[in-house]
Amino acid sequence: MPGKSPLDSIAALLRRAPKGAPVVGATPHTVVWTENKWRLLRFSPPRPAYKTPVLLVPSLINRWYVLDLGTGRSLIEWLVAQGHDVFCIDWGTPGPEDRYLTWDDIAGRYVGRAVRIATRFGRRGGVHVLGYCLGGTLATTYVAAFPEYVASFLALAAPVDFAEAGIMSTWTRTPTFDVRAIFEAFGNIPWPLMQASFHLLKPTLTAQKMVSLLDRAWDDEFLESFLSTERWGTDNVSFPGACYVQYIEQLYRGNALIHGGFTLMGRPAELPQIKCPTLALSFEDDHIVPLPAAAPLIDRIRATDKQLVVQRGGHVGAVVSKKAADRLWPVMAQFWAARD
Repeated sequence: MPGKSPLDSIAALLRRAPKGAPVVGATPHTVVWTENKWRLLRFSPPRPAYKTPVLLVPSLINRWYVLDLGTGRSLIEWLVAQGHDVFCIDWGTPGPEDRYLTWDDIAGRYVGRAVRIATRFGRRGGVHVLGYCLGGTLATTYVAAFPEYVASFLALAAPVDFAEAGIMSTWTRTPTFDVRAIFEAFGNIPWPLMQASFHLLKPTLTAQKMVSLLDRAWDDEFLESFLSTERWGTDNVSFPGACYVQYIEQLYRGNALIHGGFTLMGRPAELPQIKCPTLALSFEDDHIVPLPAAAPLIDRIRATDKQLVVQRGGHVGAVVSKKAADRLWPVMAQFWAARD
């Protein structure tokens, strides 16, 4: 709105402060499974409109509620309103005793358990799997190695070609980045260390966000959206150590999903093994998972029913902004509905 001054923004911030942190993860759900630190959450519509449930696999190092950030910005709330029976993994918080969890444990056993449990609630013996960011990479390896219950796969901003992962590839391949020494020193990889690396991708981003906040804090809708996203963005999770070592050595350095040789629980996890209907969604301005890191999934799988969709926006904003309800979410829902 023209004519608003910095004083208006400051006054708006002072009015908002007593409310405390914004409410997130508020869509009603039940917990249908717990194991170690992770839980499987179910968001069920009063009358499911589809036979096949949807399983959401979020990033391992971020909280699940990025997919449920509040009314009008919640993918989960929107999917339930469309009649989808939705399941979501909450990874929880790893403790020191989880330092030896491997990719097999997380992508094989945990994701596998979630797939099998969600399948029991459907009417056709399968589940639509959506993996977001690192959750998409975990899901990719699972779908490749264990396709039995997977009705379809949706890779949302999910890296598979780690040679194209931007400056992260350069950092992780330098001889001075001794990943095993970090593991031995810390066990689980501390979230502040990983958060710092993401900040270095766009060093001016924090300042840019603060300027936007002062420019628009008078806008209650913007302020609520900004604060809920920032709450999620600063609520990070450490990376189980042994799994992180595999992540760096086999994917970033070995690029094993592209060159081959990746296994999951003793089974080959090769991209050409993925034959189920597959949709890859990527974003033009994604500086976390650039398009060249995500797009090769579609080129390399052997599914005949496959598609790459590229939309405007960034890694998080394109998924959780109110515009997503018009641009992104209908693409997902149409993909699943057509294959129900």
